[in-house]
Amino acid sequence: MCGITFIYSKNNDSYSLFKRTQLAVNRLYHRGPDQQNIISIENAVLGHTRLSIIDISSSMQPMHTPDKRYWLVFNGEIYNYKELKSSLADKWFFNSAGDTEVILAGLALYGDSFIKLMEGMWAIAFWDTKEKKLTLSRDPFGKKPLYFKMAKEEFMCSSELPALKALDQTPWSEDLNSTSDYFSYGICLPGHTFYKDVKEVLPGHNLTWSPGNTYSTEPYWQLETKRIQDINNHSYEKLEDLLLKSIKKRLVADVEIGAFLSGGIDSSLIVSLISNKIKNNLKTFTVSFCNKSYDESKFAKEISKKFNTQHIISNFDLSSSHKTIIPLITNSIGQPFSDASILPTYLLSKVTSSYVKVALSGDGADEVFSGYQRYQARVLYNWFFRLPKTLRKNIKIILDYIPEPMVHHSASLIKKAKLFIELAEEYQKEPNYTAPLVFNSSLQKRLCPELTGYGHIINTLPEETELDGVEQMMRRDMLIYLPQDILLKIDRASMANSLEVRSPFLDTQLVNFAFTFPPNYHRSWLQGKKILRKTFQPSLPKKIWRRRKQGFSVPIQKWFQNELGRNLREIILETNSPLCKNTVLALLDEHCKLHKDYSIQLWAIYIYLIWREAN
Repeated sequence: MCGITFIYSKNNDSYSLFKRTQLAVNRLYHRGPDQQNIISIENAVLGHTRLSIIDISSSMQPMHTPDKRYWLVFNGEIYNYKELKSSLADKWFFNSAGDTEVILAGLALYGDSFIKLMEGMWAIAFWDTKEKKLTLSRDPFGKKPLYFKMAKEEFMCSSELPALKALDQTPWSEDLNSTSDYFSYGICLPGHTFYKDVKEVLPGHNLTWSPGNTYSTEPYWQLETKRIQDINNHSYEKLEDLLLKSIKKRLVADVEIGAFLSGGIDSSLIVSLISNKIKNNLKTFTVSFCNKSYDESKFAKEISKKFNTQHIISNFDLSSSHKTIIPLITNSIGQPFSDASILPTYLLSKVTSSYVKVALSGDGADEVFSGYQRYQARVLYNWFFRLPKTLRKNIKIILDYIPEPMVHHSASLIKKAKLFIELAEEYQKEPNYTAPLVFNSSLQKRLCPELTGYGHIINTLPEETELDGVEQMMRRDMLIYLPQDILLKIDRASMANSLEVRSPFLDTQLVNFAFTFPPNYHRSWLQGKKILRKTFQPSLPKKIWRRRKQGFSVPIQKWFQNELGRNLREIILETNSPLCKNTVLALLDEHCKLHKDYSIQLWAIYIYLIWREAN
């Protein structure tokens, strides 16, 4: 796993571009501490930082063809590189044993069409010195990041925003459309960043650019939605085979591989399949918390004991771990990001990286197999909206009078009911995308009247007309929530600790096959992951299948009643921002008086303000 940079400038000298690239590469050191290298080619400079996983002694980057026409920097892993290498062997003499030269050879021989054959995760910059043509590519789900900026006579790209900023010589300004998106969803929408004119390559897309022209993007992969007409035992056998093959692909490395183990269905299933089918002597990693409502370590310990893994449990006191977010925002993410679960993910990655260089995770299973609780809410909407309007109104009034517990919503029926009513109201206003909301529309207007009318448009998908409500949510989560939240979180938290994380549930063949199952096979009334349960029921203890979904969360509710609340009060009074100070202080007071849990909203505000301070 690595970090990459590229810059082309028509008017700047190579020394100036080299120095700018040097600054950028330094900011990517955490992504590749094993080796750093920079190459100048006329008006272009390529930079690379390497975390050595495969072909450790060779495969140095930037890599070039023998005639030095084509140059490549690559971040990621190609799991089918050996098969691809065999297919190229009669046309290419290979000098290395890794996947990097396979990509170089494939692109040099066949162009962009070769990317469709690759399986894995990647961000690629491929420079043709003869045609003066740059090709950027990002893996189908957006596991690996790639940001870019095009100026009048320059084009630059990088794995992370702070590095891209180091490449640039012009000031960056805030994009208020993304600010509005952030306060709605806690993330930037695909293709956009918090900065004007700074974009990201979309997952599953190739981007091409040449000097004097604008850039163009084309999808090379799209999620299929064709349904299986006849579901039978062979369908479940195929699903089992696909997941097992996906895991085996992700166990290929020249270094030791471990696995995250939370004790939930997804990570436990991966560990069980490795133990039962592959017989790998696996190291597993869990964090435990003093606060029992956030601690899942006892379940992870049971799974480890059952499957005889070398289990490492690290105890963390989360009382001050929120301070970790400041260097993460400044050095890795580079823009506001409101998912607080990045903190325990960072802590878990930090411990894991002291034992192994690569870890498997269960990310993606909730989107692929309908695991989120909000999918349950979408099923209930059909029944709720059949109730008389007066009755629905009275239910809301009653719930408003009930105090809101200061716990995670997964542990509170009252909080779930309040969240359900809020999402139902928003769904009536905007049925196209029911994402986890940070601020509903009315509260966002109170927070920042200046943002009224701002926000990027969420692209509609014409094929969705054939899908039911839950299927639409699952598909859009795959295209929006997964890359912009879940995968961004795991990439930055792990790579900040020089750890590579691989996700077996996010194999293109597996995902496409899972989405061919009709909706009633994904969800049984209020229970999701029905396909996984039927296919792999014997693989895990019953108590794991019956567990309520908890999520990887931290006690931000209590933080804002103490030190973090005091910090936020000071920052909002001292920092210039488009936010209404009175609204922020009112939310904080309501939260501290235990009238209503505004911790998610206050956390989003806090992250936004410390980002503005840093910039």
